[in-house]
Amino acid sequence: IFFSVNYCTMSDQVNADNIDMAQVSMSFEEEVSALVQEAVKDVISPTSAYNHTKVGLWVNMICEGIMKKLMELKMPRKYIVNCTVLQRNGAGLHTATSCHWDTEGDGCYTHKVEFKTLICIATVYGLQL
Repeated sequence: IFFSVNYCTMSDQVNADNIDMAQVSMSFEEEVSALVQEAVKDVISPTSAYNHTKVGLWVNMICEGIMKKLMELKMPRKYIVNCTVLQRNGAGLHTATSCHWDTEGDGCYTHKVEFKTLICIATVYGLQL
Protein backbone atom coordinates (compact mmCIF):
# COMPACT_ATOMS: atom_id res chain seq x y z
CA ILE A 1 0.00 0.00 0.00
CA PHE A 2 1.39 3.41 -0.87
CA PHE A 3 0.28 6.99 -1.15
CA SER A 4 1.86 9.63 -3.36
CA VAL A 5 1.24 13.36 -3.85
CA ASN A 6 2.71 15.91 -6.29
CA TYR A 7 2.91 19.68 -5.84
CA CYS A 8 4.08 22.18 -8.44
CA THR A 9 4.69 25.90 -8.07
CA MET A 10 6.72 28.80 -9.37
CA SER A 11 8.37 31.31 -7.13
CA ASP A 12 6.45 34.48 -8.02
CA GLN A 13 8.39 36.62 -5.55
CA VAL A 14 11.68 36.31 -7.41
CA ASN A 15 13.29 39.21 -9.19
CA ALA A 16 16.84 40.40 -9.76
CA ASP A 17 16.79 42.45 -6.55
CA ASN A 18 16.09 39.60 -4.14
CA ILE A 19 18.14 36.70 -5.54
CA ASP A 20 20.94 35.44 -3.32
CA MET A 21 23.76 34.92 -5.85
CA ALA A 22 25.71 32.73 -3.38
CA GLN A 23 22.83 30.25 -3.46
CA VAL A 24 22.58 30.37 -7.26
CA SER A 25 26.16 29.10 -7.53
CA MET A 26 25.44 26.13 -5.22
CA SER A 27 24.58 22.78 -6.73
CA PHE A 28 20.89 21.95 -6.64
CA GLU A 29 21.53 19.14 -4.14
CA GLU A 30 23.43 21.51 -1.83
CA GLU A 31 20.62 24.03 -2.19
CA VAL A 32 17.77 21.72 -1.15
CA SER A 33 19.05 18.59 0.64
CA ALA A 34 18.94 19.93 4.21
CA LEU A 35 15.51 21.49 3.85
CA VAL A 36 14.02 18.33 2.31
CA GLN A 37 15.47 16.17 5.09
CA GLU A 38 14.19 18.60 7.72
CA ALA A 39 10.67 18.70 6.22
CA VAL A 40 10.48 14.88 6.24
CA LYS A 41 11.84 14.69 9.79
CA ASP A 42 9.26 17.26 10.93
CA VAL A 43 6.45 14.85 9.96
CA ILE A 44 7.73 11.29 10.42
CA SER A 45 10.39 9.69 12.61
CA PRO A 46 11.89 6.26 13.24
CA THR A 47 9.11 5.65 15.77
CA SER A 48 6.32 6.45 13.26
CA ALA A 49 4.27 3.35 12.48
CA TYR A 50 2.60 3.01 9.08
CA ASN A 51 -1.07 3.91 9.44
CA HIS A 52 -3.17 4.12 6.28
CA THR A 53 -5.49 6.69 7.87
CA LYS A 54 -2.54 9.07 8.52
CA VAL A 55 -0.46 8.58 5.37
CA GLY A 56 -2.49 11.01 3.23
CA LEU A 57 -1.98 13.73 5.81
CA TRP A 58 1.73 12.90 6.15
CA VAL A 59 2.49 13.20 2.42
CA ASN A 60 0.56 16.47 2.20
CA MET A 61 2.41 17.88 5.22
CA ILE A 62 5.78 16.79 3.82
CA CYS A 63 5.10 18.29 0.38
CA GLU A 64 3.74 21.53 1.84
CA GLY A 65 6.68 21.77 4.26
CA ILE A 66 9.21 21.29 1.48
CA MET A 67 7.45 23.77 -0.79
CA LYS A 68 7.27 26.40 1.96
CA LYS A 69 10.99 26.06 2.63
CA LEU A 70 11.77 26.21 -1.12
CA MET A 71 9.77 29.43 -1.51
CA GLU A 72 11.76 30.97 1.35
CA LEU A 73 14.95 30.49 -0.73
CA LYS A 74 13.58 32.98 -3.30
CA MET A 75 15.50 31.29 -6.09
CA PRO A 76 14.72 31.85 -9.77
CA ARG A 77 13.16 28.38 -10.18
CA LYS A 78 9.96 26.49 -10.73
CA TYR A 79 9.62 23.55 -8.33
CA ILE A 80 7.93 20.18 -8.43
CA VAL A 81 7.73 18.18 -5.20
CA ASN A 82 6.72 14.53 -4.98
CA CYS A 83 6.37 12.44 -1.83
CA THR A 84 5.59 8.74 -1.64
CA VAL A 85 5.06 6.83 1.59
CA LEU A 86 4.63 3.09 1.41
CA GLN A 87 4.14 0.34 3.92
CA ARG A 88 7.25 -1.71 4.48
CA ASN A 89 5.92 -5.20 3.95
CA GLY A 90 8.30 -6.78 1.45
CA ALA A 91 6.44 -5.62 -1.67
CA GLY A 92 8.50 -4.00 -4.40
CA LEU A 93 8.15 -0.52 -5.81
CA HIS A 94 9.62 0.38 -9.17
CA THR A 95 9.47 3.90 -10.49
CA ALA A 96 11.20 5.92 -13.20
CA THR A 97 11.39 9.55 -14.25
CA SER A 98 12.58 11.00 -17.52
CA CYS A 99 13.37 14.69 -17.95
CA HIS A 100 14.62 16.86 -20.78
CA TRP A 101 16.13 19.93 -19.19
CA ASP A 102 19.10 22.24 -18.91
CA THR A 103 21.72 20.24 -17.02
CA GLU A 104 23.53 23.47 -16.10
CA GLY A 105 20.67 25.08 -14.17
CA ASP A 106 18.00 22.46 -13.49
CA GLY A 107 18.25 19.72 -10.93
CA CYS A 108 16.67 16.92 -8.98
CA TYR A 109 17.16 15.70 -5.41
CA THR A 110 15.68 12.57 -3.83
CA HIS A 111 15.67 11.81 -0.11
CA LYS A 112 14.72 8.31 1.03
CA VAL A 113 14.21 7.19 4.61
CA GLU A 114 13.44 3.66 5.73
CA PHE A 115 11.90 2.88 9.07
CA LYS A 116 10.63 -0.37 10.56
CA THR A 117 7.11 -0.14 9.10
CA LEU A 118 7.36 2.46 6.33
CA ILE A 119 9.49 3.95 3.58
CA CYS A 120 9.31 7.61 2.58
CA ILE A 121 10.71 8.95 -0.70
CA ALA A 122 10.63 12.73 -1.26
CA THR A 123 11.80 14.17 -4.58
CA VAL A 124 12.26 17.80 -5.58
CA TYR A 125 12.75 19.01 -9.14
CA GLY A 126 14.03 22.56 -9.67
CA LEU A 127 13.76 24.19 -13.08
CA GLN A 128 15.63 27.42 -13.55
CA LEU A 129 13.62 30.34 -14.96
